[in-house]
Amino acid sequence: MRVALFVTCLADTLFPDVGRATVTLLERLGHEVVFPEDQTCCGQMHVNSGYRQQALPLVRRFVRAFEEAGADAIVCPSGSCAALVRRHYPELAAETGDDAVARSAAALAPRVFELSQFLVDELGVEDVGARYPFRVAYHPTCHSLRLLRVGEAPLRLLRAVAGIELVEIADAQGCCGFGGTFALKNAETSSAMMEDKLAALTAAGAQACTALDSSCLMHLRGGIERQGLPIATPHLAEILASVA
Repeated sequence: MRVALFVTCLADTLFPDVGRATVTLLERLGHEVVFPEDQTCCGQMHVNSGYRQQALPLVRRFVRAFEEAGADAIVCPSGSCAALVRRHYPELAAETGDDAVARSAAALAPRVFELSQFLVDELGVEDVGARYPFRVAYHPTCHSLRLLRVGEAPLRLLRAVAGIELVEIADAQGCCGFGGTFALKNAETSSAMMEDKLAALTAAGAQACTALDSSCLMHLRGGIERQGLPIATPHLAEILASVA
């Protein structure tokens, strides 16, 4: 299958290893991966902050870049960005007033998948040949949980990883407190939510916390480093790409 990699701003600027791990994993499974170089921000930050009009040029650019890629599927290692395109791009594209863009967005949106959903729900794959011998907690990020409804897909993939010990944490489905600009506008509340999540990870004896979004992991990593906790924060793609 020809797969186009849709990487988020955070992966491009701060966490390139997540993008590399996604490519490594997909190629190991026998797929051709292409990277549309014209892709930029998907516009999630603009939309979530109420600046829908400012997001429209980004919608146009995304549609053009990925339409030209000619891929069977578009895979993204980010639940929040995948959710924006799948759930909101058709309506956003309609706001451009350009019928061609609206039609293209409506056609592209169903072909955009968060990584775990693509592997489990589209390919029917659970065991990807990974090995990660650590005690790992899974944090279900809000967009992946409530908008994409990825369900058990990430956990099914993790359970098939050799050497891993999955541990449950209290209130696992609770928000970590990041929420994009929420963490800036409501810093005290955001930090309190993060503290609760870190306390749950510590109580569970987790050596690592994984998730589908680098943004949430970045938020948690900040608290982990401030507290000096011995907890790693690998993205799910990095665990699945690991064979050591």
